[in-house]
Order: sequence, then structure tokens, then C-alpha cells
Amino acid sequence: MSVLKDKNVLLGVTAGIAAYKSAFLTRLLIKAGAHVKVIMTPASKDFVTPLTLSTLSKNKVFSSFTSEEDENEVWNNHVELGLWADLFIIAPATANTLSKMTNGTCDNLLLATYLSAKCPVYIAPAMDLDMYKHPSTKQSLEHLASFGNHIIPAEKGELASGLQGEGRMAEPEHIMKAIEQDLESKLPLRHKKVLISAGPTYEAIDPVRFIGNHSSGKMGFEIAEVAAKLGAQVILVAGPTALQIRQDAIERHDVTSANEMYNEMHNHYDNADIVIMTAAVADYRPANVAAHKIKKTDTTLSLKLEKTQDILKSLGECKTHQFLVGFALETQNEVENATQKLKRKNLDAIVLNSLQDKGAGFGSDTNKVTFITAKNQIIEHVLKSKTEVAEDLINFIIQHHA
Repeated sequence: MSVLKDKNVLLGVTAGIAAYKSAFLTRLLIKAGAHVKVIMTPASKDFVTPLTLSTLSKNKVFSSFTSEEDENEVWNNHVELGLWADLFIIAPATANTLSKMTNGTCDNLLLATYLSAKCPVYIAPAMDLDMYKHPSTKQSLEHLASFGNHIIPAEKGELASGLQGEGRMAEPEHIMKAIEQDLESKLPLRHKKVLISAGPTYEAIDPVRFIGNHSSGKMGFEIAEVAAKLGAQVILVAGPTALQIRQDAIERHDVTSANEMYNEMHNHYDNADIVIMTAAVADYRPANVAAHKIKKTDTTLSLKLEKTQDILKSLGECKTHQFLVGFALETQNEVENATQKLKRKNLDAIVLNSLQDKGAGFGSDTNKVTFITAKNQIIEHVLKSKTEVAEDLINFIIQHHA
């Protein structure tokens, strides 16, 4: 899945013959899962129509501060557009626009938005050979790069003048690749391996019955999604759940019992940098599993239970370089019990949630958690969606994992 998925992308189009390529670039951004809004300079509409770009982007195209059809309509707020964007691509960027951007000239909506934007800006210049080689153009590109903008160099080929040489706007596929590589290089969990367990375990009584719990796996799945978005190589060990992963970057291993989860977690543990144990593993299992379905004959049924292997404790005992995080679901003396569990199992941090808190725990889309570290730091959070809790946890781990 592209790193551009769910990103808010502003595409600025200026008045060059390469503006026709902006349609292809818009299409590629949409296919990558980005949300796209287009700003055109007034003159660029001589080269590609707003209708084309609005159809492809599925959004209104912006070109002026106010509506050309209705002068009483609310103005197009360049500040809001700049704040909305996660990244701003200006393609094609003509020599005229490059010069204005360098000198802070602000005579159209695109330039006003550029000067207001706080996000990364990617510039793909396009012009004729001699214009591209001219010292003033080179100086503009150097200054824009020194401002922190990302320049995607023009490519060689046949130009509109009929000349051959540098000046062609980079092909849309190449622009996409350059942006994706730049974004990926800055992801905080790039090159990190994250191992996560999620969901319940089912311990068989007979071929059709089991001992289990109400865990849905939502918390673990959300953590896996957030870690993958931040560049991690994620291995998700999932107990029985109907949930599906949304990212190809997540490697999923399905298990049923505590013993299967124990083996799968240890199979991947040595190579993991960060390990997050969210699974609600059964503490006990039937000592003897019936080979056939137990018939309903007596008014009572007695089962002898034995302890399952303590997966989290076993991981803590063989921990070397891993940053190990556990979860604790408590109903009383929450902080005290969670802290004892953290120390007893040799964890680096533990996430406490309480069944006393409305909206927290199994099955819901929300959670209310407290992070506790091995250094006795206690960080409380308010009730949030599990996606937000996952983001908080991953950011916490990034801050504390050396």
C-alpha cells in the first residue's frame, strides 16, 4: 500500500504545456488512496480544463480567491487550504512561478497558498531547454531548495519547441516514486520490526466447545495498522477474530490456542525490535480434551483446568534488545496491580485499562488507558477511539525506545 494513502494532497498546476500531465498525476494520486484538491493558476486553464481535474480529483478545483460566477460567494481561503494539506505538489512549475515563489510574489491563489503552507512542498519544474539552463532559473531552484522545498528535477527528452534536452516535467510515475521514497525515508519506524499479538485464544473442551473470552482483537489490529503506516515491518499474531487487516505491509499469522500463540510469538521474537502483547490469552485450559462431543447427560459438568504457558512472562525472561510492552486489564487496585505485572514480567512498559471505565475494555471502539513505564512514569489518557489510543501508544514507544 502506498505511503500516500489517506494523505491530503494539494496539487498546484501552472501555465505550461506539461499541464496536461497533471491529469495523469491526479489519477495516480487518487489510485494511491490520497485525497486530492487542485489549485490552478488562471493561465493554466488554457492548457487543461478545471472540469478534467475536478472530475479526476473528485473535488472542486480552485483558481481564484472568489467565485468567477458568483461574486457574493464565500472566498476561497488560501490559509485553510495550506493547513489542510499534508503535502503540496506543484507540477508543472513554470519559470515564471518559480521566480515568484523565490521572491515571495503573491498575485494568485496558488502562490498565496504556497506562502501559507506548513507541509512539505514538492516542485516539478517544466520549461524549454534554454529556460531551464538559464542562470536565473538555476538560482530560483537553488533558493527554493534552500527554503526546504523538494525539487524533482526536469527530465531529458523532446520539448514543445522541438528541441531535445532537459526541461520536460518528470513523468507522473517518476514524481510519485520520488515523493513516496522521500516520505518513506522519514517514517520513524522504518527498518523496525514490530511483533504484535491480538485477540483472544480458544482452549478446546471437545471438538465443538471451548473456553474463551470476549476480546475482539480491535486494539491489537489498530496498533498494527498505525505501526505499518509509520514504516514498520509488522508481524501480527491473531487469535480467533473476524477482523481484517487493511495494509499489505502487515504479515498476519492466525492461531487458535494459547500454545499456538506461544509458539508463533517465539518464532518471530528474536528478530523483533518492538513487541506489543495485546492478546487476551486464556489463563487456563482443560487438562483433558474430549475426542468427541460431550453429551448432555448429567445436570452438572466438571472440568479440570491447568495453567497455560505465560507468553508475556516467557518473552520477558528471554528479552535481549526488544522493547517489550504488555497490557493489563484490571478491575481493582489498577495501577498497583499493573505495576507489579510490569516488574514481574520484565516489561519496558505496560498499558493499563480498567473495566471500571465506561467505554473501555473488550468489544468497544473506544478505550481509556494509562501508560506505565519501568521507570515508574504514569501517563494517563482520556477516553479515545482505539485508533487514537494506538497512535498514542506508538508515539509513546517511539519516544521511549532507544
